[in-house]
Amino acid sequence: MDDATTRADTSDAELLSRHIDGDPDAFGEIVRRHRDRLWAVALRTLGDREEAADAVQDALVSAYRAAHTFRGQSAVTTWLHRITVNACLDRARKSASRRTAPLAETERLEQLLEPHESAAAPAERSDLHRELIRALATLPPDQRAALVLVDMQGYPVAEAAKVLDVPAGTVKSRCARGRARLLPLLTHLRPDGRGSPHVGRERNRSQGTSVPPPAQQSDTDPVKGGGGRA
Repeated sequence: MDDATTRADTSDAELLSRHIDGDPDAFGEIVRRHRDRLWAVALRTLGDREEAADAVQDALVSAYRAAHTFRGQSAVTTWLHRITVNACLDRARKSASRRTAPLAETERLEQLLEPHESAAAPAERSDLHRELIRALATLPPDQRAALVLVDMQGYPVAEAAKVLDVPAGTVKSRCARGRARLLPLLTHLRPDGRGSPHVGRERNRSQGTSVPPPAQQSDTDPVKGGGGRA
């Protein structure tokens, strides 16, 4: 059995331990397993491909360097998502402080669609996704992150709370406030005009999205513990 097969059968926690002990390939296997979901969360939290790619890169570098601080009090994937969301919200706050004009021009929104989606998805679904991204971009970063994790990525509230390092009740309230703000923005998408499509209809659709290769990556409560402790 070769080393690659052995690594593929190894748990995340063991791979992280091997990385700390000097295995040069262990962290790469962790990245291979989790980068797609990290990328999906970052893209939908930030609404910008370049910012999302930079956030994921920042998060993975942080995780690489802070691996020795992992204490096993949560799953490695939770720890990675926490660091990624922290990086996203840091970028979202910096972007908000620099922004002088509204986002969401049609041309830019087209770039938010995954490559396979823009070519293969039905027009109605693409339109819905564009409208959803447009609406999500109007939310405060903390509400956006909660909705992305719970309604779009399918995380249970308790797991999202671990990722965000806040109480479950805080996640519920952020989701509720976010949905309330989205409702008037998406009502027109319902044929009967009585309500918005549930954000959760997008749930888990992006698990196959891949983070761009490095060569191409050219409420205000902070997420806690993003530097490493889980």
